This record gives sequence, C-alpha cells and structure tokens, in this order.
Amino acid sequence: MAEGERITARQRAILTAIVESYIETGEPVGSGTIAGTIARVTAGGGLGAGLSPATVRNEMAELANEGLLEQPHTSAGRVPTARAFRMYVERLSGSGMAGGRLTGARSQIETEIDSSFAGISGTQAMLERTSHVLATVSSGVGVAVAMVAGGDTLEHVHFSRIAKGQVLAVVVTSSGLVRDRVLTMEGGADLTTQELETASNFLNEHFRGWSVERVRAEIGRLVERERSEYQRLLGRVEQLWAGAVPQGGGVRTVYVEGVANLLGERAVGSAEDMARLREVLAALEAKQRLVELLDAYIDAKQESVRVIFDLEEHTPEMAGLVLIAAPARMAGEGHGTVGVIGPKRMHYENTMNAVSYIAQVFERMLHPSA
Repeated sequence: MAEGERITARQRAILTAIVESYIETGEPVGSGTIAGTIARVTAGGGLGAGLSPATVRNEMAELANEGLLEQPHTSAGRVPTARAFRMYVERLSGSGMAGGRLTGARSQIETEIDSSFAGISGTQAMLERTSHVLATVSSGVGVAVAMVAGGDTLEHVHFSRIAKGQVLAVVVTSSGLVRDRVLTMEGGADLTTQELETASNFLNEHFRGWSVERVRAEIGRLVERERSEYQRLLGRVEQLWAGAVPQGGGVRTVYVEGVANLLGERAVGSAEDMARLREVLAALEAKQRLVELLDAYIDAKQESVRVIFDLEEHTPEMAGLVLIAAPARMAGEGHGTVGVIGPKRMHYENTMNAVSYIAQVFERMLHPSA
C-alpha cells in the first residue's frame, strides 16, 4: 500500500496542519490548536467546520498509530515524524517529485533571486552567490557544487607546501572556477618549495589554455618518452596534476554558506548534544564529504527537485537533517548541484521553489541562446 493511502482525507488535512504548525513554531502541536486551524481553513465547505478538539485528538491518535506523529513528552502535544514530512513534501509536489516548478506563492522568491543575481556573471561568481541566496531563503545551509568538464581550459595552477608530505594545489580554469585541494604525496615524499614552484611554472608555461584532460594526456606522453633528469621533473608534475584534478578531466568547486544557521535549530543541552553538533558542522565543512553526499543522491539527468530525509544512511553525521537539491547545467558540458541542507523544520515550499528556480537561472544565464 502506498504511503498515505491508509489515512482519510480528514486525517491528511489534520496532518498537514500539524506539520505546518510545527514548522512555524518548533513546538509540539496540541489538538485544540489544530481544531481551530482546521475550522478556519475548511469553513464553507470541504471537511466542514466544527471539528472538536476531542475529534482531532482521536484522529491524532490514529496518525500516531500509523507512525506519522510522535509524542516527545507524556503531557505534550504531537510532532510529525520523518514519514509525515515525506507525505507533506509529496503533497506539495503533486505526485512524488513531479517535474517543473511547484505551484504556490513564489513570485516574491523569484523576484528576490533575480535581484540577487543582477550583474553577476561567470560560473564562480554565480556559485558563490547561489550558496548565499539559498542560505538566506531557507535559513539552512546553502550548497553549490560544480564539475566543469574536460572542455574547460587551464588558466593557472599553483602548488604550495603546507606540511611534510602535504601540498595545497589550487587550479583556476578559464570559466572562473577555482579548485583547491590538499594532496598527500605518495610515499610521504616531501617536495621543497622550489620543486613545487618549478612544477607550477612548468604547467603554467606549457599548458595554459589547454583542456584539463589534454594536460593529463600530454604529461603522460612526455613521461613515457623521456628517459633523463627531465623525467624526474615530469614525474613530480604528473603526480601533482593527477592529485589536483580528478580522473575524467573535471574540475570541481564547492561553495557552502549558512552553517551557522544550524546553531539555532539544534538544541545543545549536554556534552552528547555538543559532540553531535560538532560532528554535523565538521561534515558540512569537509567539502569532499558534501560532494560525496550530493553525488549519492542527485542525478545530473533528473529534471526536478529532490528531497532526501535519510541522509544518515550515507553520512551518519547528517542524522536529522534534510537535503533539498536539484542538478544545474552549466557552461559547456559542465554540471553541478544546487541545494539546501537544513533541519526537518524548514519551509519546504519556499526552499523547493528557490532551489528549482536557481537551477533554471543557471541554465538561462549560462545558456542565453537556449
């Protein structure tokens, strides 16, 4: 039996009112509050006015039996479960995650987004602004990730020593994307500042304007051809480049903003709570973990926003958080993801509308002829 088929229309209306009240206040919801809400919403038709708190209380008990509500304390009201939030999101979407933008009051959000992107050009600037806009709209964590395909070309590369056996690689491409990555050298090799500068100069002088995949292929060819001291330099360059740019020619950049928004949403009353919060913040700040999380759930081929509630299945530190994200098509064959990570208590319709619209803004601004 499909999710939600076991409950009646009246129970569904009550559940929607509970979810929306909980999103608004963050407090457990009582039957009296919901009886008043249902009466106002349904006056003049539909379910009819006049549902008593006792009737609502009985229906809430049935919803609890279905695993859609839980009671945090004996004398408290009820709060929606993850299943209830899923049903609420499916209702917003129409049927599952339907394609296209959602209906509802979205003109103000779209106007605000358009205003925020006014005068912005270039992939890097758009990604940075996207994370800021989504954090502001959702009061969650705005995330923007882009993978520019091998057709993007090298503008500049720089390597610097940060510790024994560790190198910071910074790759800038012609589209404006900046990729920074900490490399751990094979065998703990500790390259000097001069060696790293020589490798950087070699790449910048010989390969500026080349596609990142073509650089990889040419370095490999040179290594095979040379049998001299020159090969030692090439070997270092090859190792550094392979670490700085992932196989497949893509250069990925990640922007995250609004991590502090979670501080007000997660209760911290014990050492255990504080430890959990630190885990969440560390996972959000570890950009590679975010990339893996988005890759696990968001398919570049999908056409709509996706809402994921079970993030802990991939990243245990994210337990209790929700991902709302969509793929974004970018310059050339590049692709990326825009989204929000936040608490279950977020304004889903506004956030889903914003994520969907920003994905379309990317395509419209980066493909103006489309």
